[in-house]
Amino acid sequence: MDGSRITRERLVDAAVAVVVGAIVVLVARAGGRSGSVDLALIAAGSLALAARRTAPRAVLAVTTACLLAEVVHAGPSAVMALPVVGAVHTAGRSGYRGTAAAAAAVFLGGYAAAGSASASVAREALLLAGWFLCAVVTGLADSNWQAYLRQTEQRALEAERTREEAALRRAGEERLRIARELHDSLTHSISIVKLQAGVAVHLARKRGEEIPPALLAIQEASGEAMRELRATLEVLRTDEPTGTPALLVERARAAGLAVELTVTGEERPLAATVDRAMYRIVQEALTNAARHAGPAQVAVRLGYTDGELTIDIEDDGTADPSSPPTPGIGLTGMRERVTALGGTLDAGPRADGGFAVRARLPLGEAA
Repeated sequence: MDGSRITRERLVDAAVAVVVGAIVVLVARAGGRSGSVDLALIAAGSLALAARRTAPRAVLAVTTACLLAEVVHAGPSAVMALPVVGAVHTAGRSGYRGTAAAAAAVFLGGYAAAGSASASVAREALLLAGWFLCAVVTGLADSNWQAYLRQTEQRALEAERTREEAALRRAGEERLRIARELHDSLTHSISIVKLQAGVAVHLARKRGEEIPPALLAIQEASGEAMRELRATLEVLRTDEPTGTPALLVERARAAGLAVELTVTGEERPLAATVDRAMYRIVQEALTNAARHAGPAQVAVRLGYTDGELTIDIEDDGTADPSSPPTPGIGLTGMRERVTALGGTLDAGPRADGGFAVRARLPLGEAA
């Protein structure tokens, strides 16, 4: 339960206690009960209702004791049972039905005894017994209704979670199906093209002939296509990160890219969605730098703050600010991930040359 709802409930309980107390005091003064002891007992028993949600049994005891003392002190009056009826209802709602029934019986017994067993007081006590019975029953009904609402909410949450799990499972199955289709069809075709181009280049060199530039381009493009296809298949087969940004940097260095990693702030576990987005952003940015930046220096900076993760990847490569690149699948995918998490992404050529990717991700709860 959130703090604002608790505050509203406490304010409502306090208002109810004040209204009940005011009604009982006004009726008591109209009936000649204006002594300080009378008013003190009525006020104490009525205002105790302000704490009826947090301490129902204690409130029931205080209210019953104060109003019964007032009945014994100044004589029976049906209005004195009003705060006790409220306390009995709350106790029954909170699951203390036996305690509520016992308090009602004690109050009714004292009420009848204080009236010297007169016929009118007996009738009033019988009428009040009906009100107390209604208070216990309505408290029980209210308790059952609240339990039903909680169960309904829980079932709705469970159904939503089940739907999300089913959707994720279907998405995973679809990714695997696409990966299998690509592997069985496209990978085979590209492999044949690459193999035939390689054989043609080998035979031309063996015969001492000049290798056509188109043939070399086909060989190089087919090899690049095969590498990209394998990377795509790896992504399709698993959407989970396969390492850390530090591991990505190490791999990029091993491939010949000059990369420096800097981490600021207190590094800590992240929510799975944020961790996955961070990994994919750094991976895609380093891949683009390796493909398009040329012999460049790349700086990867991760910044942890209380509520935000910043990801900055910059290179001093050949990107020209006067001719920004057309966003491809990689940049589009990065932007979709960041937007889904409520973050921001800026990607484009730097003013002094090179390319920069800057992402800001709000931190969720750690997994």
